[in-house]
Amino acid sequence: MDATVAVTSVEEVGSDTYAIRFDTPEGFGAEPGQFVKLGTTIGGDSVSRFYTLSSPTTEGTFEVTVAIDVEEGGDFSRFLTDVEPGVEMSLSGPFGDQYYDGEGRVVVLAGGPGVGPAVAIARRALDDGGEAAVVYRDDDPAHEVRLDDLRERGASIAVLGGDDDLAEPVADALTGAADEGVFVYGFADFVDDALAAIEAGGGDPDGAKVENFG
Repeated sequence: MDATVAVTSVEEVGSDTYAIRFDTPEGFGAEPGQFVKLGTTIGGDSVSRFYTLSSPTTEGTFEVTVAIDVEEGGDFSRFLTDVEPGVEMSLSGPFGDQYYDGEGRVVVLAGGPGVGPAVAIARRALDDGGEAAVVYRDDDPAHEVRLDDLRERGASIAVLGGDDDLAEPVADALTGAADEGVFVYGFADFVDDALAAIEAGGGDPDGAKVENFG
């Protein structure tokens, strides 16, 4: 769908990283792991970017997590540096078919901005009475408060440095349960490493739900 949405809150969740929450427009629904396109008009030109949901549901409000890089992100990143409640943006979506679909246990492998969908999927699985494991690799982790909350609720959480090997923590997270779903979110290099780790850990990389950020 296409709609106009208003920002309801902005929360800093890491270095130059913000969780931006919006009012959910009527008729909009999405699952954790899907993504939306947000945009605005600057100097008469339309600018937009895609962001994956970081909220477990879209009931009432929904959220995306944004890492702002003014130098590399361009006009839309510069726009987001000053975003505050009440600011309106265009919304299109949802997009993507690699999302949580009621799996009884979720194993989410996240690199960099993949932490957004990771915390969303893990929280949703726990809210639904399931189990969750997250393996997150980043030199400068974000969403540490939410990761701690997930850990306190019984989720298995492994936070790795940017150069750390995924093999052992991924093998520890995989159980091979019939209702276990494996998810991978991150840039191409991370996706390659994650799929190799799944295979090394006895999992099925072809069965993983993968969103490659490019």
